[in-house]
Amino acid sequence: MERDRALLRHMLATLAYRGGKVIRGAPDGFGSFRAEGALNTPLALLAHIGDLIEWAHRWCRGDEASYKVSEPLDWNGEVQRFHASLESFDRYLASGGSLEGSLEALFQAPIADALTHVGQIALLRRMAGDPVAGEAYRLAEIVAGRVGPEQAQPGREFERDKGAIWPKPTLS
Repeated sequence: MERDRALLRHMLATLAYRGGKVIRGAPDGFGSFRAEGALNTPLALLAHIGDLIEWAHRWCRGDEASYKVSEPLDWNGEVQRFHASLESFDRYLASGGSLEGSLEALFQAPIADALTHVGQIALLRRMAGDPVAGEAYRLAEIVAGRVGPEQAQPGREFERDKGAIWPKPTLS
């Protein structure tokens, strides 16, 4: 149980680090950016991430069926909610509160879904002309309990002007 709690806290810290990176410094109006063919705006995705984190927190307390869709706040409000929901959940885990959901189920549903949406927001930043540098995340200083907006500096970012980190495929 303690290992599950420690791993879950690390997952939240990872979400805070990676999510914080893609929302920090977003240009004015980014929340309402809509890429061609996109179903959601960055604001809708960030609000959904907040809903997922709050649901995971309630689930750990034994209220699994209580997923709620909230009305999105403005961009700054959702950024604050993102960190506040992570902080609230992390405090609960650090306090020794019960873990009613299995670590596997919590990861495969709300945590993995939230990480997917962080990636979507990163892609939308690039499409909006304000890319966020990729990095070697295995070198990032991610610490359980550090879930607020103040995060460590990147360990090793990739150069932005070099484009993608993988070679472009050739068509034959």
